[in-house]
Amino acid sequence: MAKTTVVVGATETISSHNPHGDSISMGYGIWCQVYGCLGTYSFETESYVGMLAERWEVDSKDPNIWIFHLRKGVKRHNDGKELTADDVVHSINRMGKDPQTRQKQNVKHVKSASVVDKYTVKVVTKLPTAPLLEFLFDRVMITSKDLFDKHGARDADRKYPWGYGPYKLKQIVIGQRIVLEKDPTSQWAKPENPDVLIFRVMREAEQRVTALLNNEIQIAQFIPPHLGSRIAKAKNSNLVPTSSVELMFLAMSPKQKPFDNKLARKAVCHAINRDAIIKAILGGQAERLDGPIGAGQYGYDPITAAKMKVEYDPKKSRSLLEKAGLLGVEIALQTPVGRYVNDKQITESMIPMLNAAGFKASLKTPEWPTLWANVQKGKVPFFYMGRGSVVDPSPAFAQYFETGGSPRIGFSNATVDALLKKERATFDPEKRKAVLNQAFAKIVEEQPACFMWKHKLLYGIAKNVSYVPNPTGKIWGNEITVK
Repeated sequence: MAKTTVVVGATETISSHNPHGDSISMGYGIWCQVYGCLGTYSFETESYVGMLAERWEVDSKDPNIWIFHLRKGVKRHNDGKELTADDVVHSINRMGKDPQTRQKQNVKHVKSASVVDKYTVKVVTKLPTAPLLEFLFDRVMITSKDLFDKHGARDADRKYPWGYGPYKLKQIVIGQRIVLEKDPTSQWAKPENPDVLIFRVMREAEQRVTALLNNEIQIAQFIPPHLGSRIAKAKNSNLVPTSSVELMFLAMSPKQKPFDNKLARKAVCHAINRDAIIKAILGGQAERLDGPIGAGQYGYDPITAAKMKVEYDPKKSRSLLEKAGLLGVEIALQTPVGRYVNDKQITESMIPMLNAAGFKASLKTPEWPTLWANVQKGKVPFFYMGRGSVVDPSPAFAQYFETGGSPRIGFSNATVDALLKKERATFDPEKRKAVLNQAFAKIVEEQPACFMWKHKLLYGIAKNVSYVPNPTGKIWGNEITVK
């Protein structure tokens, strides 16, 4: 049979052969279907489902102890070596210790991982961690211990990227494309899935739409509302909407002036007319965030969120700046271009809003690799960005708003730290949600970030392909059917 190929026009890509060398949502998805991961979150069942882990439990006497039971008989690409607990323990340890890792936050709560027997792994957390699955599932990529030990990290990643997932890694051209080839022997691969899955980096929305209509690609990510009609009217494609669990926000580093002053941060949040941007620039294709999270995410409560609502009030912004002695202060908003839906247009519209509120604002549009690298190092005082894959918000908020997390914002607050620690130690779901909302309220009070919206994402999909887009933005080859 002739091989089937699906090409995805994507807005982001992995930047390293090392599966732990970057921290982006789509990258986690690509690596998970190559190397395999312990499990994923199912939006259909609204629960975590196992992949390489068949089942798991928390010790009834000690909530710091988690036991993961691996599937037996899972074979590695190329040589058929069976997955063992040694590989899982190696991968958890590597995520935290690899010199190139950008994913240390995912294992920050793990005290130790050890082999119980060939198919059983014990993970001990430093403190009780109720959302541990959100930290580990589809985050920890299961690379092989024997290949790592024999060849070293660089050669193992580049020459022997053999994993346990439904797709093999065939090629990476950094910044351009990733090519995957289906492993027909995998239990997660079906005959109707594409034999070859290619992710092409196409940051310009017009480029993605044109390529789809010309049959150069079969899936086009993140179509702006104003281009949607071209796809909907086309004979060869469908416009398919999906919700999103990616939080869009303006981040302000309290470690850098003028955002070391809380009044300046509050002034920014009151200066932005979210509703106008959603209507005029996003064509209504976004859900405004009042609190830090929205519908469909763990812990969301509409009544509590409404109490956190930050109203558009430029007069209040100006008053706050005057009170802080910062009227006319210069600020530079940095934004990606083509990474998110209408990101440049959105941030361009924010500049006159900020100026009307009393700032002297400008816009900077660095190349994505430069911006992303500097954000990860905490070098950008003020930026527009999203945090993807926020199902259970615990990992995301620990990463961005807990002392010792990622340096991306550099926020630190003792009350927030205590509340985030408390919610992780709370295994009762309703009690944990209540504590999460206390943490959200304190974060909104301090406002190291202005929470904007969740996009209602539009995908262009060729009519010979059946695919239901995932709210995380990850694209799984074993969920694609070629007709």
